[in-house]
Amino acid sequence: MDILVPIFAIVIIIVVLVVVIVAMRASRIRNAGKERAGSLSAKNRNAIIKDCSKQLARDPRNITALTTLGELYYNEQNWEKAFPLYNVLLDLTATHQEIDAAKIAERQGICAFKINKFDDAARGLISAYKLSQNNFNASYYLGQLMLQKNDYEKAVMCLRKARSISPESTEVNEPLGMAYFRSKHYKECLPFLRKVLDEEPTNKEVLFTLASAMSETGYNDQALKIFLHLRPDPQYGAQSCLSAGMIHESIKQHENAIQDYEIALKLENVPNDLQATIRYRLAMAYLALNNIGKALYYLKQIQMTTPGFKDVGALIQRYQELNTNANLQAYLMAATSDFVALCRRFVMAYYADATVKIEDVAVTSESVEVLCTVETIKWEDSELFRFYRNSGAIGELYVRDFHSKLRDLKCDRGFCITAGSFTEEAHKYVEGRPVDLIEKSKLTSILKKI
Repeated sequence: MDILVPIFAIVIIIVVLVVVIVAMRASRIRNAGKERAGSLSAKNRNAIIKDCSKQLARDPRNITALTTLGELYYNEQNWEKAFPLYNVLLDLTATHQEIDAAKIAERQGICAFKINKFDDAARGLISAYKLSQNNFNASYYLGQLMLQKNDYEKAVMCLRKARSISPESTEVNEPLGMAYFRSKHYKECLPFLRKVLDEEPTNKEVLFTLASAMSETGYNDQALKIFLHLRPDPQYGAQSCLSAGMIHESIKQHENAIQDYEIALKLENVPNDLQATIRYRLAMAYLALNNIGKALYYLKQIQMTTPGFKDVGALIQRYQELNTNANLQAYLMAATSDFVALCRRFVMAYYADATVKIEDVAVTSESVEVLCTVETIKWEDSELFRFYRNSGAIGELYVRDFHSKLRDLKCDRGFCITAGSFTEEAHKYVEGRPVDLIEKSKLTSILKKI
Protein backbone atom coordinates (compact mmCIF):
# COMPACT_ATOMS: atom_id res chain seq x y z
CA MET A 1 0.00 0.00 0.00
CA ASP A 2 2.88 2.33 0.85
CA ILE A 3 4.47 1.63 -2.57
CA LEU A 4 1.23 2.39 -4.51
CA VAL A 5 0.99 6.02 -3.25
CA PRO A 6 4.20 7.34 -4.86
CA ILE A 7 3.48 5.35 -8.04
CA PHE A 8 0.00 6.97 -8.24
CA ALA A 9 1.51 10.44 -7.75
CA ILE A 10 4.04 9.81 -10.53
CA VAL A 11 1.24 8.74 -12.90
CA ILE A 12 -0.74 11.93 -12.16
CA ILE A 13 2.32 14.10 -12.82
CA ILE A 14 2.94 12.34 -16.15
CA VAL A 15 -0.71 12.81 -17.22
CA VAL A 16 -0.57 16.55 -16.36
CA LEU A 17 2.64 16.97 -18.36
CA VAL A 18 1.11 15.24 -21.37
CA VAL A 19 -1.98 17.49 -21.21
CA VAL A 20 0.18 20.63 -21.02
CA ILE A 21 2.35 19.53 -23.96
CA VAL A 22 -0.73 18.73 -26.06
CA ALA A 23 -2.31 22.12 -25.22
CA MET A 24 0.88 23.99 -26.15
CA ARG A 25 1.14 22.13 -29.44
CA ALA A 26 -2.54 22.84 -30.22
CA SER A 27 -1.98 26.52 -29.46
CA ARG A 28 1.01 26.65 -31.84
CA ILE A 29 -1.05 24.93 -34.51
CA ARG A 30 -3.92 27.44 -34.04
CA ASN A 31 -1.54 30.39 -34.22
CA ALA A 32 0.11 29.00 -37.31
CA GLY A 33 -3.31 28.49 -38.82
CA LYS A 34 -4.22 32.09 -38.05
CA GLU A 35 -1.03 33.34 -39.68
CA ARG A 36 -1.75 31.29 -42.77
CA ALA A 37 -5.36 32.50 -42.78
CA GLY A 38 -4.20 36.11 -42.49
CA SER A 39 -1.76 35.61 -45.31
CA LEU A 40 -4.47 33.94 -47.34
CA SER A 41 -6.90 36.83 -46.55
CA ALA A 42 -4.38 39.36 -47.84
CA LYS A 43 -3.89 37.29 -50.96
CA ASN A 44 -7.64 37.00 -51.43
CA ARG A 45 -8.01 40.77 -50.97
CA ASN A 46 -5.46 41.50 -53.66
CA ALA A 47 -7.05 38.93 -55.94
CA ILE A 48 -10.52 40.46 -55.40
CA ILE A 49 -9.24 43.95 -56.17
CA LYS A 50 -7.38 42.74 -59.25
CA ASP A 51 -10.32 40.75 -60.57
CA CYS A 52 -12.90 43.52 -59.93
CA SER A 53 -10.62 46.14 -61.46
CA LYS A 54 -10.33 44.08 -64.65
CA GLN A 55 -14.11 43.70 -64.85
CA LEU A 56 -14.66 47.42 -64.29
CA ALA A 57 -12.06 48.29 -66.91
CA ARG A 58 -14.17 46.33 -69.42
CA ASP A 59 -17.53 47.50 -67.99
CA PRO A 60 -17.53 50.45 -65.53
CA ARG A 61 -21.14 49.65 -64.63
CA ASN A 62 -20.59 46.00 -63.73
CA ILE A 63 -22.88 45.63 -60.72
CA THR A 64 -21.18 42.54 -59.28
CA ALA A 65 -17.71 44.08 -59.44
CA LEU A 66 -18.92 47.42 -58.05
CA THR A 67 -20.75 45.70 -55.18
CA THR A 68 -17.86 43.36 -54.30
CA LEU A 69 -15.19 46.04 -54.40
CA GLY A 70 -17.43 48.56 -52.62
CA GLU A 71 -18.08 46.04 -49.84
CA LEU A 72 -14.36 45.42 -49.42
CA TYR A 73 -13.44 49.10 -49.15
CA TYR A 74 -16.46 49.93 -46.99
CA ASN A 75 -15.58 47.23 -44.45
CA GLU A 76 -12.03 48.59 -44.36
CA GLN A 77 -13.48 52.10 -43.80
CA ASN A 78 -11.60 53.26 -46.89
CA TRP A 79 -14.24 55.90 -47.59
CA GLU A 80 -12.34 57.65 -50.38
CA LYS A 81 -12.23 54.49 -52.51
CA ALA A 82 -15.65 53.19 -51.49
CA PHE A 83 -17.52 56.40 -52.30
CA PRO A 84 -17.19 56.50 -56.12
CA LEU A 85 -18.22 52.83 -56.32
CA TYR A 86 -21.39 53.35 -54.28
CA ASN A 87 -22.04 56.57 -56.12
CA VAL A 88 -22.22 54.67 -59.43
CA LEU A 89 -24.34 51.94 -57.83
CA LEU A 90 -26.76 54.57 -56.51
CA ASP A 91 -27.24 55.83 -60.07
CA LEU A 92 -27.92 52.27 -61.23
CA THR A 93 -30.64 51.53 -58.64
CA ALA A 94 -33.26 53.25 -60.81
CA THR A 95 -32.83 50.71 -63.63
CA HIS A 96 -31.66 47.59 -61.78
CA GLN A 97 -34.22 46.16 -59.40
CA GLU A 98 -31.79 43.51 -58.16
CA ILE A 99 -29.73 46.15 -56.34
CA ASP A 100 -30.56 46.70 -52.65
CA ALA A 101 -31.38 50.39 -53.08
CA ALA A 102 -31.71 51.19 -49.37
CA LYS A 103 -28.35 49.63 -48.50
CA ILE A 104 -26.54 51.27 -51.41
CA ALA A 105 -28.05 54.69 -50.67
CA GLU A 106 -27.09 54.38 -47.00
CA ARG A 107 -23.50 53.42 -47.78
CA GLN A 108 -23.09 56.07 -50.47
CA GLY A 109 -24.33 58.68 -48.00
CA ILE A 110 -22.06 57.52 -45.17
CA CYS A 111 -18.98 57.41 -47.42
CA ALA A 112 -19.73 60.90 -48.76
CA PHE A 113 -20.30 62.24 -45.25
CA LYS A 114 -17.01 60.77 -44.01
CA ILE A 115 -15.07 62.59 -46.76
CA ASN A 116 -17.02 65.86 -46.32
CA LYS A 117 -18.93 65.65 -49.61
CA PHE A 118 -22.08 66.87 -47.90
CA ASP A 119 -24.21 67.50 -51.00
CA ASP A 120 -23.51 63.96 -52.24
CA ALA A 121 -24.16 62.64 -48.74
CA ALA A 122 -27.59 64.30 -48.70
CA ARG A 123 -28.56 62.50 -51.92
CA GLY A 124 -27.85 59.04 -50.51
CA LEU A 125 -28.93 59.54 -46.92
CA ILE A 126 -32.26 61.15 -47.79
CA SER A 127 -33.00 58.26 -50.17
CA ALA A 128 -32.05 55.70 -47.53
CA TYR A 129 -34.14 57.52 -44.92
CA LYS A 130 -37.18 57.36 -47.20
CA LEU A 131 -36.62 53.76 -48.33
CA SER A 132 -36.04 52.24 -44.90
CA GLN A 133 -38.07 53.66 -42.02
CA ASN A 134 -36.10 51.73 -39.38
CA ASN A 135 -32.62 52.35 -40.74
CA PHE A 136 -30.54 53.57 -37.79
CA ASN A 137 -27.51 54.60 -39.87
CA ALA A 138 -29.61 56.58 -42.35
CA SER A 139 -31.32 58.51 -39.53
CA TYR A 140 -28.13 59.00 -37.53
CA TYR A 141 -25.93 60.20 -40.37
CA LEU A 142 -28.69 62.33 -41.88
CA GLY A 143 -29.03 63.99 -38.48
CA GLN A 144 -25.26 64.56 -38.38
CA LEU A 145 -25.44 66.00 -41.91
CA MET A 146 -28.24 68.42 -40.96
CA LEU A 147 -26.12 69.48 -37.99
CA GLN A 148 -23.23 70.24 -40.35
CA LYS A 149 -25.57 72.25 -42.58
CA ASN A 150 -26.88 74.24 -39.56
CA ASP A 151 -30.40 72.92 -40.13
CA TYR A 152 -30.83 72.16 -36.45
CA GLU A 153 -34.56 71.43 -36.34
CA LYS A 154 -34.19 68.70 -38.99
CA ALA A 155 -31.10 67.40 -37.19
CA VAL A 156 -33.14 66.99 -34.01
CA MET A 157 -35.90 65.17 -35.91
CA CYS A 158 -33.50 62.70 -37.56
CA LEU A 159 -31.43 62.05 -34.43
CA ARG A 160 -34.53 61.49 -32.34
CA LYS A 161 -35.64 58.94 -34.95
CA ALA A 162 -32.25 57.21 -34.69
CA ARG A 163 -32.54 57.11 -30.91
CA SER A 164 -36.03 55.60 -31.10
CA ILE A 165 -34.71 52.89 -33.45
CA SER A 166 -31.78 52.07 -31.17
CA PRO A 167 -32.35 53.48 -27.65
CA GLU A 168 -29.18 51.89 -26.30
CA SER A 169 -26.88 53.62 -28.82
CA THR A 170 -24.90 56.19 -26.83
CA GLU A 171 -23.34 57.71 -29.95
CA VAL A 172 -26.57 59.64 -30.58
CA ASN A 173 -26.37 61.60 -27.32
CA GLU A 174 -23.74 64.16 -28.29
CA PRO A 175 -25.07 65.23 -31.72
CA LEU A 176 -28.65 65.24 -30.41
CA GLY A 177 -27.64 67.38 -27.43
CA MET A 178 -25.76 69.78 -29.71
CA ALA A 179 -28.68 69.96 -32.15
CA TYR A 180 -31.09 70.79 -29.33
CA PHE A 181 -28.70 73.45 -28.01
CA ARG A 182 -28.12 75.11 -31.39
CA SER A 183 -31.85 75.15 -32.10
CA LYS A 184 -32.23 76.99 -28.76
CA HIS A 185 -34.03 74.13 -27.03
CA TYR A 186 -31.76 74.58 -24.04
CA LYS A 187 -33.74 72.59 -21.50
CA GLU A 188 -34.09 69.61 -23.85
CA CYS A 189 -30.35 69.39 -24.53
CA LEU A 190 -29.32 69.05 -20.87
CA PRO A 191 -29.98 65.31 -20.27
CA PHE A 192 -28.17 64.27 -23.46
CA LEU A 193 -25.10 66.40 -22.75
CA ARG A 194 -24.96 65.03 -19.20
CA LYS A 195 -25.01 61.47 -20.55
CA VAL A 196 -22.05 62.28 -22.80
CA LEU A 197 -20.11 63.66 -19.83
CA ASP A 198 -20.89 60.55 -17.79
CA GLU A 199 -18.84 58.62 -20.35
CA GLU A 200 -16.39 61.39 -21.33
CA PRO A 201 -15.87 63.71 -18.34
CA THR A 202 -13.00 65.50 -20.14
CA ASN A 203 -15.01 66.47 -23.24
CA LYS A 204 -14.48 70.27 -23.03
CA GLU A 205 -16.81 71.15 -25.91
CA VAL A 206 -19.73 69.31 -24.33
CA LEU A 207 -18.85 70.72 -20.89
CA PHE A 208 -18.85 74.29 -22.22
CA THR A 209 -22.11 73.71 -24.11
CA LEU A 210 -23.72 72.25 -21.00
CA ALA A 211 -22.74 75.32 -18.96
CA SER A 212 -24.07 77.64 -21.68
CA ALA A 213 -27.38 75.76 -21.72
CA MET A 214 -27.57 75.94 -17.93
CA SER A 215 -27.06 79.70 -17.97
CA GLU A 216 -29.87 80.00 -20.52
CA THR A 217 -32.25 77.96 -18.36
CA GLY A 218 -31.62 79.74 -15.06
CA TYR A 219 -29.06 77.39 -13.51
CA ASN A 220 -26.53 80.19 -13.17
CA ASP A 221 -24.81 78.83 -10.06
CA GLN A 222 -24.03 75.49 -11.71
CA ALA A 223 -23.09 77.16 -15.00
CA LEU A 224 -20.74 79.55 -13.21
CA LYS A 225 -18.84 76.69 -11.56
CA ILE A 226 -18.20 75.11 -14.96
CA PHE A 227 -17.19 78.40 -16.59
CA LEU A 228 -14.74 79.12 -13.77
CA HIS A 229 -13.31 75.62 -14.17
CA LEU A 230 -12.83 76.21 -17.91
CA ARG A 231 -11.23 79.68 -17.61
CA PRO A 232 -7.63 78.46 -18.13
CA ASP A 233 -8.55 76.22 -21.08
CA PRO A 234 -6.72 77.30 -24.28
CA GLN A 235 -9.73 76.61 -26.49
CA TYR A 236 -12.78 77.47 -24.36
CA GLY A 237 -11.14 79.67 -21.72
CA ALA A 238 -11.80 83.11 -23.25
CA GLN A 239 -15.45 82.40 -23.99
CA SER A 240 -15.86 80.85 -20.52
CA CYS A 241 -14.36 83.98 -18.93
CA LEU A 242 -16.81 86.12 -20.90
CA SER A 243 -19.77 83.98 -19.83
CA ALA A 244 -18.65 83.92 -16.19
CA GLY A 245 -18.18 87.69 -16.24
CA MET A 246 -21.66 88.29 -17.64
CA ILE A 247 -23.17 86.11 -14.90
CA HIS A 248 -21.21 88.06 -12.29
CA GLU A 249 -22.41 91.33 -13.85
CA SER A 250 -26.02 90.15 -13.74
CA ILE A 251 -25.77 89.69 -9.95
CA LYS A 252 -23.94 93.03 -9.51
CA GLN A 253 -20.58 91.41 -8.67
CA HIS A 254 -18.66 93.77 -10.93
CA GLU A 255 -15.27 93.19 -9.27
CA ASN A 256 -15.53 89.45 -9.98
CA ALA A 257 -16.62 90.20 -13.54
CA ILE A 258 -13.55 92.40 -14.02
CA GLN A 259 -11.35 89.54 -12.81
CA ASP A 260 -12.99 87.16 -15.31
CA TYR A 261 -12.46 89.54 -18.22
CA GLU A 262 -8.86 90.34 -17.28
CA ILE A 263 -8.03 86.61 -17.15
CA ALA A 264 -9.49 86.24 -20.64
CA LEU A 265 -7.28 89.01 -22.03
CA LYS A 266 -4.18 87.22 -20.74
CA LEU A 267 -4.95 84.06 -22.72
CA GLU A 268 -3.24 83.43 -26.05
CA ASN A 269 -4.80 83.16 -29.50
CA VAL A 270 -8.09 84.87 -28.61
CA PRO A 271 -9.86 86.00 -31.84
CA ASN A 272 -10.03 89.77 -32.37
CA ASP A 273 -13.82 89.99 -32.30
CA LEU A 274 -13.95 88.05 -29.01
CA GLN A 275 -11.21 90.27 -27.56
CA ALA A 276 -13.24 93.34 -28.52
CA THR A 277 -16.34 91.93 -26.84
CA ILE A 278 -14.40 91.13 -23.67
CA ARG A 279 -12.86 94.62 -23.56
CA TYR A 280 -16.31 96.13 -24.10
CA ARG A 281 -17.78 94.16 -21.17
CA LEU A 282 -14.73 95.09 -19.10
CA ALA A 283 -15.33 98.78 -19.83
CA MET A 284 -19.01 98.41 -18.85
CA ALA A 285 -18.02 96.75 -15.57
CA TYR A 286 -15.64 99.61 -14.76
CA LEU A 287 -18.36 102.14 -15.61
CA ALA A 288 -20.70 100.34 -13.19
CA LEU A 289 -18.05 101.05 -10.54
CA ASN A 290 -17.79 104.69 -11.74
CA ASN A 291 -14.17 104.13 -12.80
CA ILE A 292 -14.34 106.17 -15.99
CA GLY A 293 -10.57 106.29 -16.49
CA LYS A 294 -10.24 102.49 -16.69
CA ALA A 295 -13.35 102.22 -18.87
CA LEU A 296 -11.94 104.77 -21.33
CA TYR A 297 -8.67 102.85 -21.48
CA TYR A 298 -10.40 99.69 -22.73
CA LEU A 299 -12.80 101.57 -24.99
CA LYS A 300 -9.86 103.26 -26.71
CA GLN A 301 -8.14 99.88 -27.14
CA ILE A 302 -11.24 98.64 -28.93
CA GLN A 303 -11.29 101.73 -31.13
CA MET A 304 -7.67 101.10 -32.14
CA THR A 305 -8.00 97.35 -32.82
CA THR A 306 -11.64 97.07 -33.98
CA PRO A 307 -12.87 100.40 -35.42
CA GLY A 308 -16.63 100.81 -35.56
CA PHE A 309 -17.32 98.23 -32.84
CA LYS A 310 -20.81 98.80 -31.38
CA ASP A 311 -21.20 102.30 -29.86
CA VAL A 312 -17.60 102.62 -28.70
CA GLY A 313 -17.06 105.95 -30.51
CA ALA A 314 -20.07 107.56 -28.85
CA LEU A 315 -19.11 106.15 -25.44
CA ILE A 316 -15.60 107.55 -25.70
CA GLN A 317 -16.93 110.97 -26.64
CA ARG A 318 -19.40 110.92 -23.78
CA TYR A 319 -17.13 109.64 -21.03
CA GLN A 320 -14.10 111.62 -22.18
CA GLU A 321 -16.01 114.75 -21.18
CA LEU A 322 -17.29 113.20 -17.97
CA ASN A 323 -13.75 112.21 -17.02
CA THR A 324 -12.78 115.88 -17.01
CA ASN A 325 -16.03 117.25 -15.58
CA ALA A 326 -16.64 115.96 -12.06
CA ASN A 327 -19.93 117.83 -11.70
CA LEU A 328 -21.45 116.34 -14.86
CA GLN A 329 -20.08 112.95 -13.86
CA ALA A 330 -21.89 113.19 -10.53
CA TYR A 331 -25.14 114.20 -12.27
CA LEU A 332 -25.05 111.24 -14.64
CA MET A 333 -23.39 108.53 -12.58
CA ALA A 334 -23.92 109.10 -8.87
CA ALA A 335 -26.06 106.69 -6.85
CA THR A 336 -29.79 107.46 -6.86
CA SER A 337 -29.80 108.87 -3.33
CA ASP A 338 -26.85 111.14 -4.17
CA PHE A 339 -28.52 112.22 -7.41
CA VAL A 340 -31.72 113.18 -5.58
CA ALA A 341 -29.66 115.20 -3.08
CA LEU A 342 -27.92 116.93 -6.01
CA CYS A 343 -31.29 117.80 -7.59
CA ARG A 344 -32.49 119.30 -4.30
CA ARG A 345 -29.34 121.41 -4.05
CA PHE A 346 -29.81 122.52 -7.68
CA VAL A 347 -33.33 123.74 -6.92
CA MET A 348 -32.22 125.54 -3.77
CA ALA A 349 -29.40 127.27 -5.66
CA TYR A 350 -31.35 128.15 -8.80
CA TYR A 351 -32.71 131.42 -7.35
CA ALA A 352 -30.00 133.48 -5.69
CA ASP A 353 -32.28 135.99 -3.89
CA ALA A 354 -35.30 133.93 -2.97
CA THR A 355 -36.62 131.64 -0.30
CA VAL A 356 -37.15 128.14 -1.69
CA LYS A 357 -39.19 125.52 0.13
CA ILE A 358 -39.22 121.97 -1.24
CA GLU A 359 -42.68 120.45 -0.95
CA ASP A 360 -42.21 117.03 -2.55
CA VAL A 361 -39.68 114.84 -4.41
CA ALA A 362 -40.75 112.06 -6.80
CA VAL A 363 -38.34 109.52 -8.25
CA THR A 364 -39.21 107.50 -11.38
CA SER A 365 -37.19 105.30 -13.71
CA GLU A 366 -36.88 108.19 -16.18
CA SER A 367 -36.54 111.27 -14.01
CA VAL A 368 -36.57 112.99 -10.64
CA GLU A 369 -39.20 115.67 -9.95
CA VAL A 370 -38.90 118.34 -7.28
CA LEU A 371 -42.00 120.38 -6.37
CA CYS A 372 -41.29 123.59 -4.51
CA THR A 373 -42.56 127.07 -3.64
CA VAL A 374 -40.37 130.08 -4.40
CA GLU A 375 -40.87 133.35 -2.53
CA THR A 376 -39.20 136.70 -3.23
CA ILE A 377 -39.96 140.26 -2.13
CA LYS A 378 -41.98 140.84 -5.32
CA TRP A 379 -43.63 137.46 -6.11
CA GLU A 380 -44.40 133.91 -4.99
CA ASP A 381 -44.73 130.86 -7.28
CA SER A 382 -45.34 127.12 -7.16
CA GLU A 383 -42.74 125.49 -9.42
CA LEU A 384 -41.85 122.03 -10.66
CA PHE A 385 -38.37 120.88 -11.68
CA ARG A 386 -37.94 117.68 -13.69
CA PHE A 387 -34.41 116.27 -14.04
CA TYR A 388 -33.66 113.84 -16.88
CA ARG A 389 -30.57 111.76 -16.24
CA ASN A 390 -29.25 111.24 -19.74
CA SER A 391 -27.01 112.84 -22.32
CA GLY A 392 -29.19 112.31 -25.39
CA ALA A 393 -31.86 114.49 -26.96
CA ILE A 394 -35.22 114.92 -25.20
CA GLY A 395 -38.15 115.08 -27.61
CA GLU A 396 -41.42 116.96 -27.75
CA LEU A 397 -43.52 114.15 -26.24
CA TYR A 398 -41.60 114.30 -22.98
CA VAL A 399 -42.03 118.06 -22.80
CA ARG A 400 -45.77 117.77 -23.53
CA ASP A 401 -46.07 115.24 -20.70
CA PHE A 402 -44.24 117.63 -18.37
CA HIS A 403 -46.54 120.51 -19.31
CA SER A 404 -49.60 118.33 -18.58
CA LYS A 405 -48.13 117.56 -15.16
CA LEU A 406 -47.73 121.29 -14.49
CA ARG A 407 -51.42 121.90 -15.24
CA ASP A 408 -52.51 118.95 -13.08
CA LEU A 409 -50.50 120.29 -10.13
CA LYS A 410 -51.53 123.88 -10.92
CA CYS A 411 -47.92 125.01 -10.88
CA ASP A 412 -47.03 128.50 -12.02
CA ARG A 413 -43.85 127.46 -13.80
CA GLY A 414 -41.78 124.41 -14.74
CA PHE A 415 -38.18 123.58 -15.57
CA CYS A 416 -37.01 120.59 -17.65
CA ILE A 417 -33.34 119.78 -17.12
CA THR A 418 -31.09 117.37 -19.03
CA ALA A 419 -27.37 116.69 -19.38
CA GLY A 420 -27.99 116.41 -23.12
CA SER A 421 -30.25 118.60 -25.26
CA PHE A 422 -33.84 119.12 -26.37
CA THR A 423 -35.02 118.66 -29.93
CA GLU A 424 -36.08 121.55 -32.14
CA GLU A 425 -39.72 120.40 -31.83
CA ALA A 426 -39.45 120.49 -28.03
CA HIS A 427 -38.13 124.07 -28.14
CA LYS A 428 -40.98 125.12 -30.43
CA TYR A 429 -43.58 123.52 -28.16
CA VAL A 430 -42.56 125.53 -25.06
CA GLU A 431 -42.83 128.88 -26.88
CA GLY A 432 -45.50 130.86 -25.05
CA ARG A 433 -45.83 128.24 -22.30
CA PRO A 434 -44.51 128.49 -18.72
CA VAL A 435 -41.77 125.91 -19.29
CA ASP A 436 -38.02 126.53 -19.36
CA LEU A 437 -35.67 124.01 -21.00
CA ILE A 438 -32.24 123.72 -19.37
CA GLU A 439 -29.62 121.89 -21.44
CA LYS A 440 -26.11 120.69 -20.66
CA SER A 441 -24.23 123.99 -20.92
CA LYS A 442 -26.51 125.80 -18.47
CA LEU A 443 -26.74 122.71 -16.25
CA THR A 444 -22.96 122.47 -15.86
CA SER A 445 -22.65 126.17 -15.06
CA ILE A 446 -25.19 125.83 -12.24
CA LEU A 447 -23.58 122.62 -10.99
CA LYS A 448 -20.26 124.47 -10.62
CA LYS A 449 -21.93 126.84 -8.17
CA ILE A 450 -23.16 124.02 -5.92
